[in-house]
Amino acid sequence: MTVHPSRTVTAVLGPTNTGKTHLAIERMLGHGDGMIGFPLRLLARENYDRIVKIKGASRVALVTGEEKIVPPRAKYFCCTVESMPLDRPVEFLAVDEIQLCADPERGHMFTDRLLHARGTCETMFLGAETVKTVLKRLVPEAKFLSRPRFSKLTWAGPQSIHRLPPRSAIVAFSAAEVYGTAELIRRRRGGTAVVLGALSPRTRNAQVALFESGDVDYLVATDAIGMGLNLDLDHVCFARVGKFDGRGPRRLTPAELAQIAGRAGRHMSHGTFGTTREIGGLDEDTIEAIESHRFDPERWLYWRNRSLDFNSPERLLRSLEKSPPAPELLRVRDGEDHQALAALVKDSEILELTRNRQAVELLWEVCQIPDYRKILSDEHLRLLSKTYAFLRQHDGRLPEDWVSRQMGRLDVPSGDIDQLSTRIAHIRTWTYITHRGDWLRDPLAWQEKARAIEDRLSDALHEKLTQRFVDRRASLLVRRMRDGQDLVGAVRRSGEVLVEGEYVGRLEGFRFTLDGEADPATSRPLMAAARQALAQEFPRRVAQLEAAPNSSFALAGDILTWNGEALASLRAGPSPFTPQCEVTTSGFLDGALITRVRRRLDAWLADAVKARLAPLFALQTANFGSAGRGLAYQLLEGWGLLPRTQVSSLLSQLDKADRATLKKLGVRIGRLVVFLPSLQKKDRPQLLARLWALYHGQALPFVPDAQTKALYAEETQDRGFYQALGFCVFKHKGRAPVALRSDLVEQLAYQTHKHESVQKQDLSDQAKGFVVTEAFKKKQGLEDAQVAAVLLSLGYRPVNKNRAAGGENADLRLYEKRQRTGSKKRRRVQGKKGSSPSDSPFAVLQVLKTNRPLGKRDRGVAGRSASGSKT
Repeated sequence: MTVHPSRTVTAVLGPTNTGKTHLAIERMLGHGDGMIGFPLRLLARENYDRIVKIKGASRVALVTGEEKIVPPRAKYFCCTVESMPLDRPVEFLAVDEIQLCADPERGHMFTDRLLHARGTCETMFLGAETVKTVLKRLVPEAKFLSRPRFSKLTWAGPQSIHRLPPRSAIVAFSAAEVYGTAELIRRRRGGTAVVLGALSPRTRNAQVALFESGDVDYLVATDAIGMGLNLDLDHVCFARVGKFDGRGPRRLTPAELAQIAGRAGRHMSHGTFGTTREIGGLDEDTIEAIESHRFDPERWLYWRNRSLDFNSPERLLRSLEKSPPAPELLRVRDGEDHQALAALVKDSEILELTRNRQAVELLWEVCQIPDYRKILSDEHLRLLSKTYAFLRQHDGRLPEDWVSRQMGRLDVPSGDIDQLSTRIAHIRTWTYITHRGDWLRDPLAWQEKARAIEDRLSDALHEKLTQRFVDRRASLLVRRMRDGQDLVGAVRRSGEVLVEGEYVGRLEGFRFTLDGEADPATSRPLMAAARQALAQEFPRRVAQLEAAPNSSFALAGDILTWNGEALASLRAGPSPFTPQCEVTTSGFLDGALITRVRRRLDAWLADAVKARLAPLFALQTANFGSAGRGLAYQLLEGWGLLPRTQVSSLLSQLDKADRATLKKLGVRIGRLVVFLPSLQKKDRPQLLARLWALYHGQALPFVPDAQTKALYAEETQDRGFYQALGFCVFKHKGRAPVALRSDLVEQLAYQTHKHESVQKQDLSDQAKGFVVTEAFKKKQGLEDAQVAAVLLSLGYRPVNKNRAAGGENADLRLYEKRQRTGSKKRRRVQGKKGSSPSDSPFAVLQVLKTNRPLGKRDRGVAGRSASGSKT
């Protein structure tokens, strides 16, 4: 290239947000033609669009490694630094971010432009003050212009990532860190945009637009944002201050930190920078350097020989390793193209194809095909090898069927974020190849195809990133709350809750349930928005509840409902029959409102329990004598059911008035038990069972339906539970315990006594027995085993043990035990010791074995027999 003399060379140096790029564009448009080299394709495109609006598309060109738009009458060129067409003379030439001459990876390209690229009238280099000293030595003719920063940049200290102010960028240095941080922000603040260097420009633009439009208030990015991205940022937070630079991990220099932090604050708006609490603060010297924009000067710039020897691959490699001509220059470490060349020349087939200068030049051009994954994998080397072989064997053209297959397998806009990112990296490589106009017969068509595939993949990746890291609904509501706006909430009749027109969940009673389709990670902002929007709804509902009629309340199991909506669950109160309500809420009700709700529900519940258990509560207020009051008290304690033996002494003391009152109240004094038959009707047994379980802090094991009269009792279940249900438990050694409803117990006692179902027969000369008929068992819903367990526990034994269990249709033959033998003294002793073989909890043996009404003497014996029994 011929270096055109330049009338003036100016270095415009200063920190970020000094208007350097704006100045350069203004200077370029003041000339007849010009060219600016930018460090990123994204920036080249952004400024291309700006200049097109001023000069028109026909006069502006865009030249990058992946995109070329060059109208025939183009005068102004926006390029990436590596793609600047330096063989085209222009009046004005500028290079942006010239401090990248000191970058170990790309620095040699910027240094080449610094030393050799000039405009015929004016040349301008834009960058940081850190390169001023070395620029003076290498470009002594340059004039230096310092630009002060428009706004102030201030240290804000370490902050929790969840407490960062809106319009913040959080900077990490790997994709894994970026994605992990974005997840945290999404959970608390509704969403974030994501920017990584590996994203395609289209995806990056879409993510930046998401942030710039205000759809999200946060941006999580790598240090890619430090290179000229113009963002409306107020704060930059570093989640890391070190990165892997290709060789190993290292800490960022103050100048590098400042380049990134300087993105906070645009034009005259001040900005702040800080760190996360996890990494702690920065040292005072670094903070002072960033705030004052004073950094150690760069001592050298990276350089690579531009006068390459293409006579052979070996000579080309040696020329790439040539030492720099000045002490301020360092030879760049082997770049990707250099490494690719060294790898390919080891292939004998490739080496065989490089027999002349043109072949070596072509090999070097192929080696410069970029690997946008930045890993120089074997796969990329195979692509370079095939590309070179095809070009050499097909007259400098690539086979279109091969190109079509390679690009077609990438045109799959589905998969996860990593898969899409990998495909985009591959298609960007093919986009670069298609822009080599001499390698394909119809390069424009292939460029359009590559661009279309990249656009589809980029759009799919943007959608995936947005789905994963942005909840638009939560973000909108958080933004409204942050701005201090009152959220407008509404509750439909169906219970749907709308906040600012967005469905957020359902309201049942006083319990708000978040939308089931909402991501759990964003539940916090949605709940906060619902809380604010429903602030007026809950007091209104409480007032309605207090004025509601009793008919609007109901008790379904352990749940109290109001107009069909669950309001509260039951909890134990001070006594078994005074349960209390535990209001079900989402934490939206304050203490005063909860107290008002609980007071109303407790009042209704107390009335409801009294109404449904009225026969039991009537015992408390009835006019009794002392014996009657004692019996009524014990019935209350016994949940409406008592073994007769337990209260035999009280029964003997009842006068006619007490008996009449008991009868009027529905108390039945049976042969075996004293109980309230009305408690066996409707749903009262279920209510009593629930109250018992609630009061004793136990889970309700089961509740039999109203038709159940007999069941097998659990060995481990507290007998008090069955008593609350109105069941008596009978157990005989070797048999499962059986629970019979109290009215059936009395029917059994009555039928046995009257011989209506148990018929008297002569079974032998020595014993009189009874037969339990199938008709009786069927009528009562009893099984043979249940009948046997009950009668055996009541003091009967089978005449024939082999038929005791019986078949399904066999009668169970039993006969009366011989208990009344021996002296009266022995019988009294047996009664005192409870030596009866019966294991009945009510010790009712004496009732059934006499086959006559209970007399005074019998009651006394029964009472003594019950002294050690368990109720």
